[in-house]
Amino acid sequence: MDETDLTAIPRLATKAMLKHDSVRDVELLLLPERVVLLNTSGAAILGLCDGSRTVWQVVAQLEQDFEAADLANDVMTFLHDARERGWVVVT
Repeated sequence: MDETDLTAIPRLATKAMLKHDSVRDVELLLLPERVVLLNTSGAAILGLCDGSRTVWQVVAQLEQDFEAADLANDVMTFLHDARERGWVVVT
């Protein structure tokens, strides 16, 4: 199963952790020997990848939160890239 399957369930990789840096007011993805500065949408997507939601549920939640439509392709593209980088796993 992969991130293009809307019924797939993404979650952060075991080695990854989201953190808010309150000093700089930015969202970070912490990885071994690496820190990734996330934009608002990337942080929102990864924040929903907790292993309890399908890709479709992540998309629906983001569309509601951002009052937007047709986010499925953007979310799937981001999840594909995140999976390739080892940030998320998909089951």
